Amino acid sequence: MRPRQASWVGVGGATGADCMDRVRPVPMEIREVMTESVVTATPDVPVRHIAELMRERNVGSVVLVDDSGLPTGFITDRDLAVSVLADGHPGDAPAGGHASSPVVTGAPGMDVTEATKLMVDNGVRRLPIVDGDRLTGIVTLDDLAVRIGDLEIAASITAQVTRAALPGFYFFDRGG
Repeated sequence: MRPRQASWVGVGGATGADCMDRVRPVPMEIREVMTESVVTATPDVPVRHIAELMRERNVGSVVLVDDSGLPTGFITDRDLAVSVLADGHPGDAPAGGHASSPVVTGAPGMDVTEATKLMVDNGVRRLPIVDGDRLTGIVTLDDLAVRIGDLEIAASITAQVTRAALPGFYFFDRGG
């Protein structure tokens, strides 16, 4: 992964505090913010193993991949709690039965803004990055929020994705 660079440059390429009144965003590709090491497993792996992977690698999600290494599903720590534990499934249940699919993916050359829109439009917080026939990384909503550097915009993006992912929660008639 390339080192992270400043997100802003002055008009004409100048940098520094003297040009802060004339800044514009620099296009940034997803490959500049993605995490290259993706935790993966096959759909037939038991959910207990998925939980162990999450604990060992300190991640909140695992991308399920087919024999060729392409994403087929996505399982999160929330999926394990809500779909596996709360419903009383055994630890040896295959992870594929509790994963989200199809998987929305991005490409390494996508602009950060384009990737953010893709995530918001699909209500996803994590975007596996595929280059041709190879999983090359993953970017999360948190990664993008940090790179945007504007807390108000980051909060807005987070709220939009959450609303898209949980429409019933926000539009549920609570009877009152």
